[in-house]
Amino acid sequence: MQTKIKKIGVLTSGGDAPGMNAAIRAVVRGCAYHGLECAGIYRGFQGLIENDIEDLNARSVRNIISRGGTFLKTARSNEFRTKEGREKAHTNLIKAGIDALVVIGGDGTFTGGLLLDNEFNFPVIGIPATIDNDISGTDYTIGYDTALNTVVEAIDKIRDTASSHNRLFLVEVMGRDAGAIALNAGIGAGAEEILIPEEDHGIERLLESLQRSRESGKTSSIIVVSEGVKSGKNIFELAEVIEKNLSNYDIRVSVLGHIQRGGSPSCSDRVLASKLGVGAVDAILAGERTIMVGINHQQVVLVPLDVAIKGGDKFDRNLRRVADITSI
Repeated sequence: MQTKIKKIGVLTSGGDAPGMNAAIRAVVRGCAYHGLECAGIYRGFQGLIENDIEDLNARSVRNIISRGGTFLKTARSNEFRTKEGREKAHTNLIKAGIDALVVIGGDGTFTGGLLLDNEFNFPVIGIPATIDNDISGTDYTIGYDTALNTVVEAIDKIRDTASSHNRLFLVEVMGRDAGAIALNAGIGAGAEEILIPEEDHGIERLLESLQRSRESGKTSSIIVVSEGVKSGKNIFELAEVIEKNLSNYDIRVSVLGHIQRGGSPSCSDRVLASKLGVGAVDAILAGERTIMVGINHQQVVLVPLDVAIKGGDKFDRNLRRVADITSI
């Protein structure tokens, strides 16, 4: 027989993503709408282990929808990787009177939630929030759209300088295992070349492309490089190789870094986060557990957490073709 849900906990874990606050807000207000209590857990699973829990109400989350990051904070937790750590976390959930947990984050966060459910039979629902958009079962993750816009805006500004000085810029963006940011931002910003983890065409292809660009009359170029590119060389080493082989290029390197994680979330991310936050509360009340609330063709869908964690192949090969054609 299903336990009656009276109180839902919510936490954010892993890397922060713009729109996390909007998702927390939607969960808290979804609880208030249904007459449920809600508890915010600070600093992710580590905060849960340390019993850093505070009751929230609809007014607790006012004016946060436009804020980047997460007001509940986020942290990595080595202790939660141990059975003893997870036992502490579960004990604190029970002490706080929490009947189900909403975890907002990526595959690491979902893995932690899955362990809680499997080991302690505790209902967990996941909301995908990662700028890499590398979670299976959902078209988009919270934070991805904002990160893309941040990257495109930065590259647009870099191109102004590149054009003024006839320079070649290598711009590194986030994406250790997935090149969604690099590929989409590269197309959106008109990059001449895009290097992503899903492909390894070798440095020769890059050199040939740059040589063709120079011969076709291009006096400046932008190369977008995902941080997880499989060339075997980091972005500074790539710059050295290009400089050694194509001496007529004046080369600069720009690493965008954590600027991609910050900033006020886009309207798209705010709406997505609101949909998924409300969907998570609805799913819990419907008796669902060990699932992720995702989005598919603008509709909220439920996906098993273990399927979401697997990541899968979201690489859009047609988009790569578009990049190749439009960069001529």
